[in-house]
Amino acid sequence: MMMAETAATTSRGRVRGERLEARVTADQKSLIEHAAALQGRTVTDFVLTSVQEAARRAIEEHQRIDLSVRDSRAFVEALINPQPVNDRLRETVRRYRRAPGS
Repeated sequence: MMMAETAATTSRGRVRGERLEARVTADQKSLIEHAAALQGRTVTDFVLTSVQEAARRAIEEHQRIDLSVRDSRAFVEALINPQPVNDRLRETVRRYRRAPGS
């Protein structure tokens, strides 16, 4: 649940003005505390860093899938309705054929 909180400065100088709360089981809390301790970090720092990384990965994955769908549609459209060959393409093909090793 997100709720407003007065701005607080962290040990790293960042100002935080929002609070995020979550209910966890005793086992989950113990696991998180253990992992944070192993990395020499506070539970808050460990949780925030982990959640931010997971959020970035989720967003990047969504964007990759979205681009793949859009690219696939553009590819199919180009196959179904090809554009006529223009002078620029002819020149590119001519230069490619003259290049060594082609």
